[in-house]
Amino acid sequence: MDQKQMVVSFKRLFEREPTHLFFAPGRINLIGEHTDYNGGHVFPAALTFGTYVLMTMREDDVFRFYSENFPEIGIVERRSNDLGFRSEDDWTNYPKAMLSLLRERTGQTLHGVDMWFFGNIPNGAGLSSSASIELATAFGLNALYGLGVEPIELVKLGQRAENEYIGVNSGIMDQFAIGMGKAGHAMLLDCDTLECEYAPVDLDGLSIVIMNTNKRRELAESKYNERRTECEEALRRLQSVLPVKALGDVSPADFERVRQAIGDEVLIKRARHAVYENDRTLKALVALKANWLEEFGRLMNASHVSLRDDYEVTGVELDTLVEAAWDNGAVGARMTGAGFGGCAIALVPTDGMDGFMEAVERRYREEVGYAPTFYAASIGEGAHELNLGELKEEV
Repeated sequence: MDQKQMVVSFKRLFEREPTHLFFAPGRINLIGEHTDYNGGHVFPAALTFGTYVLMTMREDDVFRFYSENFPEIGIVERRSNDLGFRSEDDWTNYPKAMLSLLRERTGQTLHGVDMWFFGNIPNGAGLSSSASIELATAFGLNALYGLGVEPIELVKLGQRAENEYIGVNSGIMDQFAIGMGKAGHAMLLDCDTLECEYAPVDLDGLSIVIMNTNKRRELAESKYNERRTECEEALRRLQSVLPVKALGDVSPADFERVRQAIGDEVLIKRARHAVYENDRTLKALVALKANWLEEFGRLMNASHVSLRDDYEVTGVELDTLVEAAWDNGAVGARMTGAGFGGCAIALVPTDGMDGFMEAVERRYREEVGYAPTFYAASIGEGAHELNLGELKEEV
């Protein structure tokens, strides 16, 4: 949608003019998978597609929500004393959560607002549309009300929205990347300390291609909890011989020296992924800073192999996509996200992207039975306000 269409839709639905426009991106994680809850590092970046929200303050205590992505739901209306979670409120639970937490955080009585949302994050791709809605809402309300809450605090509120309001036990990576992203930069983030180092992403003739398996991720949640439990047990056993607080504190050399203390081959594999993936993520920062793209690609490939063989969270769809990418000119490719579906990413020569996508799609169709979807990814700015006259046809 372009800006004119957005404003027309807002006026048609709410019978008034929007006064503010905000944007929050989606995100990808370039490397560092299943490291966040193991005390390691992640390496995400904000994208150029995401969630737009038009807002206008009201004079009463009524909040009205509408999404162009879910027109069948229509306008959801709630008063300020009725912002609790309701399953029937569907997607509006995310902005309601941010309203509740901002009110709690600031102690201020918040006037009603009309909010109109539109997202161009591919549906079900695992690129964090929920966190994008949360941060678009939070940055918007913070500016609209003049609350003066710092961006990092809005990021933390976004994680609390997922954990306490929605009931998803997720880390802070998604909200941090979306709230604190820089155009043209990835960020090395320690999810425990929130220490962050930005790295310019100058791909020099290469492009990032997001490859969506288009498979529903039915197993992701149960296996995610299982892997967390396995890693916690592996750590407990390692702590009998190493004074560490997390697997992310263990170097590959120390791991190889004491890994037999774990005493179980499956647990050794899980811990080995966490230890070596954290090491790969630290090396990825060095490679990007030095513009060693071949080395960065090698680290991506090794990440996928570890996720496939040691962590066992890939599955035939992701493996087929990644192996097809390797065989068709990708400098590097790996799954990204929780696994068992969702997306993979590839570093691909820009001048060969069309041929690359055709070849990978052909092989995926032959081996899996249906088509993947491809998106060219650009690394964009974190959540921010837009001038109402700024948005053009690119939306």
